[in-house]
Amino acid sequence: MEYTYDNEQIALREAVNALLNRAYGGGQRRAVVAADPGFDEKTWARLAEMGVLGLPFAEEDGGMGAGPVEVSIVAEEIGRVLAPEPFVECVVLAGGLVSAVGTVEQRAALLGPLAEGASVPAFAHAEPGSRWEASARGVQATDDGDGWRLSGVKEPVPHGARADVLVVSAVAGGVTRLFVVQGDAPGLNRTGYRTHDGGRAANVTFDGTPAQLLGEGGADRTTDIEQALGRARIAYGSESIGAMETALGTTSEYLRTRKQFGVTLNKFQALTFRAADMYISLELARSTVLWATLVADAGGDVVTAGLRARLQSSRAGRHIGKEAIQLHGGIGMTAEYPVGHYTSRLTAIDHQLGDGDWALTRLAAAVDDHLTVDPLS
Repeated sequence: MEYTYDNEQIALREAVNALLNRAYGGGQRRAVVAADPGFDEKTWARLAEMGVLGLPFAEEDGGMGAGPVEVSIVAEEIGRVLAPEPFVECVVLAGGLVSAVGTVEQRAALLGPLAEGASVPAFAHAEPGSRWEASARGVQATDDGDGWRLSGVKEPVPHGARADVLVVSAVAGGVTRLFVVQGDAPGLNRTGYRTHDGGRAANVTFDGTPAQLLGEGGADRTTDIEQALGRARIAYGSESIGAMETALGTTSEYLRTRKQFGVTLNKFQALTFRAADMYISLELARSTVLWATLVADAGGDVVTAGLRARLQSSRAGRHIGKEAIQLHGGIGMTAEYPVGHYTSRLTAIDHQLGDGDWALTRLAAAVDDHLTVDPLS
């Protein structure tokens, strides 16, 4: 199947590519990630001016009314230059949950500022001892008559120390619900730290912290969280594609220019074969992530599509990251050279919402849902 972007999608890709290359194409990323909050607030504001931060939200909520394809375009360009802006974390995850679950008033209050670049939301869901589950366990929500109060710990919370508002999963009445906590709420303690890929995460502690219930009623939000995680895995898959493509291109260029024994490295057949295998891994991952994006765009099963995208991008990311370093030799291990940073980011994405082995286990558990055919009947 031939798939091409339309004119508006091509314009979006070119605009985001130009902005991010100006911001990070000259090696500026190292200085940006070295200082808090770990991304460039000016670049974040420029993305908002372009409408990127409101892409997947309805126009009545202050967004652009775009879909998963446009989100994947932006995510891929972010991965291509390792831009540290928390697009997937804030827009796809936190913003996506508000868009899916929130009331009209909540969507207006939270999504509008996000789309304008005036607010950075974060999804506080992972808990110490949990393993990529869609339900909450440790954080408890109690109704004190005037509102809700949260108690417990969430960690890691991507960009949780910088966030202006937190979307928090918590147990209330025996089910998982979602709450909104303001960044200056009493009883909220946040300890931020740098992750190995240059990003930011935080330990977030709630001690009787006032919170607002996201959405209406007492419904279990586990399914909503699972679907949001599925959409995020697909978006992370697109970010991985951009990172893998750059890592492969950098490696191929190195093989064409670096000389050993008087000839360039691409003259050694074994090295060329290894680079070809990297290309095959990239294209397999690209096809799977593109398929998953189209499933999400058509309103299909984003949970299963996200798991398949995660499995293939995980396998490809590990392969391409390790081979990029190996084929560069010693220079690939240095902090001054980019391929190690791409491998670090691919590793971080792989463990963000469940790694490839975890996704394979989830997919294998559903195999018995399919009909079997007796070949002898």
